[in-house]
Amino acid sequence: MALLEVENLTAFYGTSQALFGISFAAEAGQCITLLGRNGMGKTTTVKSVIGMLAEHRGDVRFDGRPIGTWPSYRIAQAGVGLVPEMRQIFPTLSVHENLVACARSPRHGGFSAWTLDRVHALFPRLAERAGHLGSQLSGGEQQMLAIGRALMTNPRLLILDEATEGLAPLVRAEIWQCLATLKGEGLTLLVIDKNIRPLLRLADRHYIVEKGRIAWSGDSQALAAAPGVLHQYVGV
Repeated sequence: MALLEVENLTAFYGTSQALFGISFAAEAGQCITLLGRNGMGKTTTVKSVIGMLAEHRGDVRFDGRPIGTWPSYRIAQAGVGLVPEMRQIFPTLSVHENLVACARSPRHGGFSAWTLDRVHALFPRLAERAGHLGSQLSGGEQQMLAIGRALMTNPRLLILDEATEGLAPLVRAEIWQCLATLKGEGLTLLVIDKNIRPLLRLADRHYIVEKGRIAWSGDSQALAAAPGVLHQYVGV
């Protein structure tokens, strides 16, 4: 059974339809991606899945339970963590306060609990910056903080919207290594990003979104062998 199942998802902004029957799934321990150009519906899909967009229809199931009508806080409590686009950390809270603000104990077995010590071990810079305000961090440090904050909710599924957008190459490499570590520990990942090469190494399956629909899906080997698909739908 898939951990996350999305079937025939449609979504609207007022009277404008943004999604037209999106379907995809992620098995426990897998990494899947949503790829595509800006404005094609990737973030709208994520918002619909996690209960942040009220006007949507279709089936969304997490661990076999229908969550399509749940509020976002309940979906988070069920074990879905989000690293949102543009990070959205709390700028007037310290790094330490950002990490503990949403912390919760795990309600599922099979994983070691995420604690401050574990997050600091994953991102030592957050320990060094513990007393700094969120607004005082660099973009890379803010992304580490956003990931650490999501991990402190002890999720079973971690969603990252634009995982490395706007980051320096060395910081991007650190984020990709972090995600590889998390996947190696069995955490299920859904990643949106424009850096295809690291995604080909990390992800098990890719879904390309074009104008609110799934235009292509397949594994990394199939995507690497289809440069025309990347050029047509992703622009690389």
